[in-house]
Amino acid sequence: MPPKIPKQPIRISPSQAANLFGVSEKTIRRALKDEEIRYIVVRGVYKINFESLLKWSQTRTKVKNKFNSNGIGQYIENDKKIGKWKIKNRLYSPNPQLAENMSKDEEIEEKGLLSEIKPTKDIIDKSSSSS
Repeated sequence: MPPKIPKQPIRISPSQAANLFGVSEKTIRRALKDEEIRYIVVRGVYKINFESLLKWSQTRTKVKNKFNSNGIGQYIENDKKIGKWKIKNRLYSPNPQLAENMSKDEEIEEKGLLSEIKPTKDIIDKSSSSS
C-alpha cells in the first residue's frame, strides 16, 4: 500500500475570506488577532487556513447568518440532504434544456457518431475567388 500523501491545506487572504463569507475584512482581521483562525504569514501577507475559517464561521451565529445572506452560502441549498448549488442570477444559471442538449452532444461525440463539420462548396468557392 503506497504511503498516504498529506493533503495540501487551502489558504486564502483576509480580503478573499471576507468576500467569500460576506463579512468585513475587519471582522476577519479581528479573528486573526484573537487567534480564533489558524493562519501563516507568507512574505508579509496573511494566509488563512480555509478549514479553520469555515469552522470558525459556523460557530459564530452572526457570521453564519452573513455567510448565508451575503457570502457564498446564498448560492447553496439550505437542506443538508440536497447540498446542491442554487444560482438566482439567470445570467449564470444554465437553461435546463441547453444543459441537456450539451450533455447529449457530448455523449454522441464520445460514441464517435458526430462527424466533423466540413466546409460547403459555397464557402470554398468564395475563398478561392477572393484570392
